[in-house]
Amino acid sequence: MAFGRCRGRSGGGGVNRNDFFTFETGQGSDVGCKRKVNEDSYLSRPEYGLWVVADGMGGHAAGDFASQTIVHELNSIGVAVSADDLVARFDQRLTQANEVIRAQAAQLDGGMIGATVAALLVHQTRFDCIWSGDSRLYLLRDGQLVQQSRDHTEARALLDAGSITAEEAANWPRKNVITHAVGVSEKPICERVTGELQLGDVFLICSDGLTEHIADAEIAQLLLRYPPQEACAQLIDETVRRGARDNVTVIAMRCSDAPPPAEDEMLYDLDNSSLDTGSVV
Repeated sequence: MAFGRCRGRSGGGGVNRNDFFTFETGQGSDVGCKRKVNEDSYLSRPEYGLWVVADGMGGHAAGDFASQTIVHELNSIGVAVSADDLVARFDQRLTQANEVIRAQAAQLDGGMIGATVAALLVHQTRFDCIWSGDSRLYLLRDGQLVQQSRDHTEARALLDAGSITAEEAANWPRKNVITHAVGVSEKPICERVTGELQLGDVFLICSDGLTEHIADAEIAQLLLRYPPQEACAQLIDETVRRGARDNVTVIAMRCSDAPPPAEDEMLYDLDNSSLDTGSVV
């Protein structure tokens, strides 16, 4: 498990597997060059098939509280019996986080608290990308990096409506104004993309502090060149070198062949086949 929020720099990777794939995970977070507090939080639970980045909304009171609440609630997701069950568990806990955030906001004399969320869920060979806000999910497959999420921003909405061009969207004065986030409405509003995992897939989840400074082509180059943890470190270091106007958080996960379990692991599984793996608090 990796669970992070920091004032400065945090990170660290690991390797886990299910019956179909081995998951090599890297992650890291940095406060950046301009902010005093890191309002990003992240969570890696490969044993549950869950990777999450949450970004407290800049300028709002206690944005760090909002992002921490999201990863705290999702940390108890536990072992799902199916991909649909995993999504249902995620939805339930995100709804609970939304309620906690809104309850806290009600004590702030009308202040607003919120956070974006981007999450990768994996069960057996299926993946689900779920997001609210402008934190992003990417998939690198066969050398091509494709953004799985669609930014919930004013600029993106205008672009989708045909009201502005892509060039205008990139320079839109309110391009960072988000249209959805956890905690700002009665129920969280999310989008989801579902697909089938393939060997060699690399997913990247990040806060907008990364993509403000690093282009997609540069992200792809580093993911192709380095293993997940080193790629995350390189992405964060380069963002900081370019001025890091916001907090920056990155998770990378690579899918590879799952080796057969060792003999002692098979014996353990047989001896503990009725063990309740439940939720982790």
